[in-house]
Amino acid sequence: MANSGRMFRYLIAGPCAAESEAQVYETALRLFALRDDFPCPLTFFRCGVWKPRSAADAFCGAGEEAFPWLRRVSESFGFQVCVEVATLQHVETCLRNGVTTIWVGARTAVNPFSVQAVADAVKGNGCTVLVKNPVIPDLKLWLGNLERFEKAGVEALFAVHRGFADKDERLYRNAPMWEVPVALRVARPDIPLLCDPSHIAGSRDLVRQVAQTAVDYGMDGLMVETHAAPANALSDAAQQLTPEALLEMLNVLVYKSQSQNPDDLLRRQRDLIRTIDGQIARLLAQRLSVVEEIANIKREHNIPLVQPAQWNTVVENYRRHALDDSRFMEFLEKYLELLHQYSLRMQQ
Repeated sequence: MANSGRMFRYLIAGPCAAESEAQVYETALRLFALRDDFPCPLTFFRCGVWKPRSAADAFCGAGEEAFPWLRRVSESFGFQVCVEVATLQHVETCLRNGVTTIWVGARTAVNPFSVQAVADAVKGNGCTVLVKNPVIPDLKLWLGNLERFEKAGVEALFAVHRGFADKDERLYRNAPMWEVPVALRVARPDIPLLCDPSHIAGSRDLVRQVAQTAVDYGMDGLMVETHAAPANALSDAAQQLTPEALLEMLNVLVYKSQSQNPDDLLRRQRDLIRTIDGQIARLLAQRLSVVEEIANIKREHNIPLVQPAQWNTVVENYRRHALDDSRFMEFLEKYLELLHQYSLRMQQ
C-alpha cells in the first residue's frame, strides 16, 4: 500500500477517447467500484470527444454523439466529466450538453489565437479549465495561456504537464523536461499543477515511473488515461491502464515529501541532469554547426582563422553569465580553451 505522507489532491482518470457507450460506461463503472481505495477522490472523469490526431485517417473521437454517454456516466456515478476542446464550437457544444469542465490540449496550446477563442467562449459560464503545456517547451506561452483564462474570469484553473515533443527523446513518448513545470510552479504556486504521465510515458510500463517522479516533485495530482480494455483502444492503446492497474500503481507510489531511500532522493536530480545534458549536447552541436559556416566564410574571403578580438568577446559573454565561484571559473577557463582549440581545428 502507499506510504503515508503528502498524497495527491486531485485524481483524473478515464479513456483517451470516447469510442462507444459500452466502453465509456464500463470504464466509469470499474473506476466507481474502486473509488474508496484510491488515495484521493476521483476529481474528474476525463474522456476525449474530439481527438486531434497526427494521422488524417486516425480515430478522432465520436464527437457530439458521445455526450449522452457522458451524461449517463455523470448521472450514474456522480462523476464530473472533463472533455478536451479546441474551438469555440467545441465549447458551445459542451455547455449545451451540461459539461463545464474542459481541458486545452498541447496541440491547441501552441496557438494563442485558438486559446483566446476558447477563453472568450468560457467567459461567464463558470467553467473549470485545465491547460496542458504546449507541445514545445515554451514556459512563457504556457503561462500566457493560463493568464488568458484568468482574464476571462476562470477561477477553477489547473496546469497540466504532459511532456514536450523532442525528436531526441529515446525513453519516453514525450520528453518530460521537468525543469519547465518546476519553473511554472515557482512562477505560479497558486495554480494547481498536475501531471499527465500517460502522454509522457507513451507506454503503460513507464507510467508508474513518470508518476513517481511527479510525486517526488510535489505535484498536486495525476491525469491518467484509463480504459476498460486498453489493448483494444482505438487511440493511445499502448499507454492506457485498466482501472485496476491504475489502483495498483497509486498504491505503490511513495507519497512522501522526502523519501528516506537515497535512490529515491537522487531520482529527480538525475532525471534533471539527463534532460539538461541533452540540451547542452544539442546546443553544442548547433554551435559547432555555426562554427563550420564561419569557417566557410573565412575560406571564401581569405580571412585569418584567429580573430583575437572576437574570441575575447566570446569569453566575456561566458564570464558575464558565470557563477561567482572560483571552482566554476577554473572549469570555465578549461572548457573555453578546449572549445577554442576544437573550433580552430574545425576551421582548418
